[in-house]
Amino acid sequence: MSEEYKDQLPLSIWEEAQKELKNNNLTKKQEKEFFDKLIETYKSSRITPGESIGVITAESFGEPGTQMTLNIFHFAGVAELNVTLGLPRLIEIFDARKEASTPSMEIYLDKEYNKDINAAKRIAALIKETKFWELAQEFSINIAKLQVEVTLNKKNMRDLRITDQMLLKTLSESMKDTTVRQNKDDTIVLKPSKENTELKELYKLKEKAKETFIKGISGVTQVLPIKQNNEFVILTAGSNLKEVFKLKEVDKSRSTSNDIFEVLKALGIEAARQAIINEALKVIREQGLDVDIRHILFIADLMTASGTVKGITRSGITSDKESVLARASFETPIRHIIDASLLGEEDELTSVIENVIVNQPVPLGTGLPGLIARIKKPEAK
Repeated sequence: MSEEYKDQLPLSIWEEAQKELKNNNLTKKQEKEFFDKLIETYKSSRITPGESIGVITAESFGEPGTQMTLNIFHFAGVAELNVTLGLPRLIEIFDARKEASTPSMEIYLDKEYNKDINAAKRIAALIKETKFWELAQEFSINIAKLQVEVTLNKKNMRDLRITDQMLLKTLSESMKDTTVRQNKDDTIVLKPSKENTELKELYKLKEKAKETFIKGISGVTQVLPIKQNNEFVILTAGSNLKEVFKLKEVDKSRSTSNDIFEVLKALGIEAARQAIINEALKVIREQGLDVDIRHILFIADLMTASGTVKGITRSGITSDKESVLARASFETPIRHIIDASLLGEEDELTSVIENVIVNQPVPLGTGLPGLIARIKKPEAK
């Protein structure tokens, strides 16, 4: 019977209705009542033709936005894992900022690894970006021998599963024109190849050595394995989805980043659209606000319609508007009007702002339909 109603409902709602019917044994009469009510509810939830959805969406974010806290940093057990929330995060998402202020990832693991804390810790150690200073107890400059001497922190090396041979090989490859060797007392010696090195150059060598990349994924500064819904998930400070997806232990279908452009680069525009929706919803719900998801879907569609992510800014979606007056009304009006004059652009006056500017009825709501009256000629007596 439900097949009769398939064309009258969106596929997602129809499939959900099918699941509900399986869970509840309904009679034919009850099933008919159920679908009639569902179709009625669906039709009443649709937007009225001529409704000004852009203004309503803007209001639906603008008003709750005034009640949002300005700045919150949520410390997830570790000081380095702070996350921007509240209004600054919402502005960051809708402005489509190229770099998130606190990028982070949520990395899910495959079934054989996500129940074992040791496996999660091992994978977290593989992901974390490790620099040379994290493996050292002390950096010192030996002025007599004109060399840098580094005392190693063996415990940190064991925790991060780094051997002496691996460390020496990586340092030798990374530091050109420098001789790298290990003394019997386990100190690492860095000596510039050229003779008569100045003290200033030796100091620069020491600072460069501290920041030398040893292992892990570039950009991921902190990792934190946590238990979430009976499985271990790795939270990170810093984001690099493309490199994380290369690890065979990672569940690529669920792992995600809060950096919209990172998601765009790794997974494409549809995933970036979903990331905008997820991140905006997360901010709104954490603030205890209630914004209809359709407003968020509308903004996400608008931001990604061109095939890339564009912010709600003068260089983003506003620059894509067809109307010259609508573009000019936002920011830098003189530039828009001069450019339009040089190109000989025409304005069809099809939207709200341009009609307000020229003092005409707006083609929305009651201003949308036109009234044509047919006047009958009076019949001759």
